[in-house]
Amino acid sequence: MSSSFGNLFKVSTFGESHCKAVGAIVDGCPANLELSEADIQPQLTRRRPGQSALTTPRDEADKVIILSGCENGKTLGTPIGLMVNNLDQKPSDYSEMNNIPRPSHADYTYQKKYGNRASSGGGRSSARETIGRVAAGAIAEKWLKEFCGIEIVSWVSSVGSIFTNNICYETINRNIVDQNLIRCPDDSVSEKMMEMISELRDKKDSIGGTLTCVVKNLPVGLGEPVFDRLESKLAHAMLSIPATKGFEIGSGFKGTEMTGSNHNDLFEMKNGILGTKTNNSGGVQGGISNGEPLFFKIAFKPPATIGLSQQTTTFEGEKIILEAKGRHDPCVVPRAVPIVESMTALVLMDLVLRQNYRESSNKNDG
Repeated sequence: MSSSFGNLFKVSTFGESHCKAVGAIVDGCPANLELSEADIQPQLTRRRPGQSALTTPRDEADKVIILSGCENGKTLGTPIGLMVNNLDQKPSDYSEMNNIPRPSHADYTYQKKYGNRASSGGGRSSARETIGRVAAGAIAEKWLKEFCGIEIVSWVSSVGSIFTNNICYETINRNIVDQNLIRCPDDSVSEKMMEMISELRDKKDSIGGTLTCVVKNLPVGLGEPVFDRLESKLAHAMLSIPATKGFEIGSGFKGTEMTGSNHNDLFEMKNGILGTKTNNSGGVQGGISNGEPLFFKIAFKPPATIGLSQQTTTFEGEKIILEAKGRHDPCVVPRAVPIVESMTALVLMDLVLRQNYRESSNKNDG
């Protein structure tokens, strides 16, 4: 099982949904970055369950503990150990479903692949695994902001068939995103989104949605042709998040409906630097960042575990009516916002370190 991500900035996560703790080991963080739990906690708080009526009722504080890799408030350049205790674990909620593979969940595939599985809550397939990613991503994001000025912002851009397109990428920030529970900064549709989620929650059903993410102040040159293109690294990161079903960057699938003359981003001078008039490329050309804002969208399916009656079968094929127990989100997108931001930070941190190494090598060779 692969539980590690990254090369120069490498993150390995551990833990299951209802074990004693979850967390991560971060290897490759540069030394002398000022770091404490207070730098990591805000993103974990944005991700934590039980934060509103729109999320799972599981109530976890998700307080992070830095176990290693820091001394006197600064990173040492050694592996950073991060841990979050599971305090509100209730594995007994799943005892009735031990022999029932939940429809569209990972129960069946994990059992067939490994001959065993963590039946309480889904184990490593649970979104609880993403705590380690978010904690590690917060470290990467702090370094990227302090040393590169990079800003990462994600928000809910659709729930079900309710969409928003009225977001200004230049002015959007997390304070604006967090002004409502749904984390959709478009007041004309945010209430409708919340109403839809509430109605489906009361019906013991669920709904999917999409997130948009924008990265500002990204330098030119990030991305490694051919197989480590910036967009391919992002796609890998985003589609590793539980419940994701799609990824598009820039014009995405809409770009297939455009002509080349309409889609091409024409160059112009911007404050003495070459830039583009439009940004259908989404900030990436030839797999390399071009200095324009990087933006992309991720699709999340409806959560698979629902309390609504479903006729399915046991592992042995016996027909049964399943009304899933446990505590689950009726829609994952509000809590997925910091997860997307964190995975973006992990991708960019790795690529920035690779580019810095290349530039340093070029100077030494010269």
